[in-house]
Amino acid sequence: MEALNEVLLSKLKIKFGDIAAGYSEFRGELTVIVPKERIVEFCKFLKKEIDPGYDLLADLFGLDMNTAEKRFCVAYNCYSTTSGHRMRIKVFTEESDMKVPTVTGVWSTANWHERETFDMFGIVFEGHPDLRRLYMPEEFEYHPLRKDFPLMGIPGSLDLPSKYEKYGTDDRTDRT
Repeated sequence: MEALNEVLLSKLKIKFGDIAAGYSEFRGELTVIVPKERIVEFCKFLKKEIDPGYDLLADLFGLDMNTAEKRFCVAYNCYSTTSGHRMRIKVFTEESDMKVPTVTGVWSTANWHERETFDMFGIVFEGHPDLRRLYMPEEFEYHPLRKDFPLMGIPGSLDLPSKYEKYGTDDRTDRT
């Protein structure tokens, strides 16, 4: 294991105990599984109390694991601009309780990432300052990146313009 990862893991275990028990390393990048109830505390620690801190949330995204338990995952890709070190955090949630605390208070970049994850997967970020859809209309009741969403969509679920409307008319004459 990379030396920086060993030091980081020892600091995490001192602060959080068994919270960082689930971890793995791949190509020098550390992935830690954190209970969703402690994600905000964990992220604050990474940003402010680790030296050098993980001052950039490079990405946050959802995953549909399509499993009976821990179906959905939120993955956080953190980066230290000082050391150039990357770390991934994963939080799992059940389909029956798809709520995860927001980390917008730690990294403001989480705002749009969490909105996108909410829109595409339906994971609700509790405490988010402006949780609304980004791509789909607010009244759209489905979440297109879930694995149970049909590949061709749900007929009639969304009003789409006809292919002729892009010409500014509904004239269906041949435009070749």
